[in-house]
Amino acid sequence: MSENRRAAVLGSPIAHSLSPVLHRAAYRELGLSGWTYDRFEVDETALPDFFKHLGEDGGPAWAGLSLTMPLKRAVIPLLDEITDTAASVEAVNTVVFTDDGRRLGDNTDIPGMLAALRERGVGRVARAAVLGAGATASSALAALSRICDGEVTAYVRSEARAAEMRQWGERLGVAVRTADWGDAAEALDAPLVIATTPAGTTDALAASVPDRPGALFDVLYEPWPTPLAAAWAARGGSVVGGLDLLVHQAVLQVEQMTGRAPAPLAAMREALASR
Repeated sequence: MSENRRAAVLGSPIAHSLSPVLHRAAYRELGLSGWTYDRFEVDETALPDFFKHLGEDGGPAWAGLSLTMPLKRAVIPLLDEITDTAASVEAVNTVVFTDDGRRLGDNTDIPGMLAALRERGVGRVARAAVLGAGATASSALAALSRICDGEVTAYVRSEARAAEMRQWGERLGVAVRTADWGDAAEALDAPLVIATTPAGTTDALAASVPDRPGALFDVLYEPWPTPLAAAWAARGGSVVGGLDLLVHQAVLQVEQMTGRAPAPLAAMREALASR
């Protein structure tokens, strides 16, 4: 591995991405002074051309890429190989460039979720609830396939979304029951609740948090805390937030791209807190 390498995060929109804060902090802590990490505004249409011209400017060799929406699925045809984890949800958030020129895709969101939960003392659970559907919800189901012994109830707004979640459950080996969003307050009694919805969607549920809640994983980090997370913490429940996920999935990316493990979790978290 050469002394000078570069990496970046791609997506659209990308200006808000905190990935540069995390990866640059890791490079400093690891003593990788010749490494750089940037962000590029790239949508699905522009992605193939971006890959086609990678490295043509004669700069340092590329070590890897982080991918955010809407590129996690669009990148797959451009890769030489993807891991079983990425294939399970048809989503790649990490690309590593090998010394022999291969492009390898992985998904660190799923193990990142599990690491964030472990850090808060959440291991195996008897059952769980997922609020919402979509890409993040499928990753949540993939994570739950590894730690949930019983049924997962997904609360969604439409039958189409319900069908999608049941299909993901079948694919991932998770027993998924779907329920209408109007009954979402019932989800809060589960030992583990994973909220995957956009900002504001769960605010009305804050008044329904039980007196002795279990664990809540709210994938949002802006604004934070969400009303639901604040109410949950006020009643003594364990809360995992979007920044926890962000830092843990980035730790795994850094390890893959640099070949250095363990990545400096504490330094990355400190950089995030002081940004």
